[in-house]
Order: sequence, then C-alpha cells, then structure tokens
Amino acid sequence: MIQRCLRMPTVRGLVQATGIVLSLGLAGGAAAAEQDVDPEADRVLRAMSSYLGGLAAFSVQADVDDEIIDLAGQKLQLSSSASLLVERPNHFHAHRQGPLADMEVVFDGQTLTLHGKRLQIYAQLEAPGTIDQAVTELRAATGFDAPAGDLFYADPYPGLMTDVTAGAYLGIAYVDGTEAHHLAFRSAKVDWQIWVRTGDQPLPLKYVITSKWVTGAPQYAVRFRDWDTAPTIAADRFTFVAPAGVRQLETLSVDDLGALMIEEAQ
Repeated sequence: MIQRCLRMPTVRGLVQATGIVLSLGLAGGAAAAEQDVDPEADRVLRAMSSYLGGLAAFSVQADVDDEIIDLAGQKLQLSSSASLLVERPNHFHAHRQGPLADMEVVFDGQTLTLHGKRLQIYAQLEAPGTIDQAVTELRAATGFDAPAGDLFYADPYPGLMTDVTAGAYLGIAYVDGTEAHHLAFRSAKVDWQIWVRTGDQPLPLKYVITSKWVTGAPQYAVRFRDWDTAPTIAADRFTFVAPAGVRQLETLSVDDLGALMIEEAQ
C-alpha cells in the first residue's frame, strides 16, 4: 500500500489528544437543567442553533488558527482559511487552505468526495441522504470531522452540549466590530467559547476550543465572516469533476492527530 498524509487540523483532532471526542452527532447530551448552565447562555445557544438549522442555504468564510505543541515544547500557531456553502437538506461544499493541506469536501446528495488539491488525489464515499447523515457516515467510515462541523448540523445544540458541565453568559463583546453575546462552556477535558451575533440573525462569529489538560493548553479558534443567508448557487456547484491528472484513491482513514490518511493499492 502507498500511504499518503493529507493533514487537516480539526476540532476532533484537538480533543482526541485528551481522550475525548467532541460529539457532532444527533444524540443529545445532558439537559441544561442537569448542568450548571446560565439560562441566558442556554437561551442564546438555542437561538443560534435554531436559526442556523432553519436556514435553507448559507455560505460563510472562516479564518482558522490551530495551535500545536512541538516535541521541544514550543507552541506554534498554524493559520488557514476556509469556506463553506450549504444547501439543505443534502448538499454542501467545503474548502480549507493552509500550511498543511489544500482540501475540498463535496457532497451532492449521494456521494462524498474528498479532494487533496496539492497531492492531486481524491477519494469518494457513497453516502446517500441528508447532510447530517453524510457527515455521520464520513465519521463512521474514516474518523474525519470537518473543522467546527458541530455548528452546521440541522440542530447543532445537542452535539454542542454533550458532556458540558457548566456554561456562563459573559456579556456583550465585539468581534471584528460586530456586537456579540460571549458564552463560555466547560466539560471535563475541554473548555469552549462562542461569540454569537446579537439581533435577529444570531450567527456564530467566533468559536474557540481549549484542550485545557494538554501541556500548553493549545487552542483551536475559528472566526466566521461574510455570512450570506441567501446565496446564489450555480447548478453545478455540488458536482465534483476530477481535474486532469488527479488520481482516485481507494481507502481513507484518520489518525489520532486528525491527519487524513489516504491509501492507494499498488
């Protein structure tokens, strides 16, 4: 087997290092009444989840900062850019470009395609159904999670609240000049914060996860910008056509650090 590594930092990769998986699934966590969660924090998170889940389509750009601790104990920050286009219930296109990967993920309602642009390779997984079902199938088959993918399920709230032990409403803050509610949540292994736009469009503007028990407490931070809740979508936007010279590979999986491992039979 020829094994190639297409490394793409993910939320899952950060929390796996501490032995916990941040659930992106549809099964709910413990109810807020069983946790020490500020009612206002819970209200804002529910409003954001309901609003996102109710959008028929949207697009967003993101800037991602992913901290790692190297073998010498030095903390390094890897920066990348990402874009996401969603058309519910069964289409999405995601692209992430950074120092470790230039990768797109396309779902056309039947097939998930992962395309490594720099390596000129791609792999496909049959996954007919909704976006939620496709991403769940991708996780089950490969262990791969999209960055901050927990925010983009049809109902983000249950996955976000899984394993949460406490939540606080920290008041009003500003993200890139936009007024936002600042929420902070805790679980046994990770802490996470989210900034949600105030007003009648409660969109996430910033999302930070801290692996608090890992040496150096590395963080994964995403800033969302250029939200479009009524995007114009071309008819072929979710159709993947392999460029000339790009090879289709057979199997793929993810290691514990969130590296996408794609293997080709010789």
